[in-house]
Amino acid sequence: MKKWQMQEAKAKLSKLIKSAVNYGPQEISVRGKSTAVILSIDKYRELVNTKDNLVKFMRKSPLVGIVLDIERNADEPRKINL
Repeated sequence: MKKWQMQEAKAKLSKLIKSAVNYGPQEISVRGKSTAVILSIDKYRELVNTKDNLVKFMRKSPLVGIVLDIERNADEPRKINL
């Protein structure tokens, strides 16, 4: 990710936007501190429109189909002094 100083970003806004579209996110710093990131609209929509719920996420897991042994131990719990 290329880092732009605020002055340069203002002066070369058109180039900054083209870089975000062609090369990915562009970082902007103010007084040496990273402050913002410019994204292409496609990348932004990709990030915002993630509507996967937990079930969909789990179904995409590389562990789908693996059988787990999840039986509980039938022993009594240990005694605790309170």
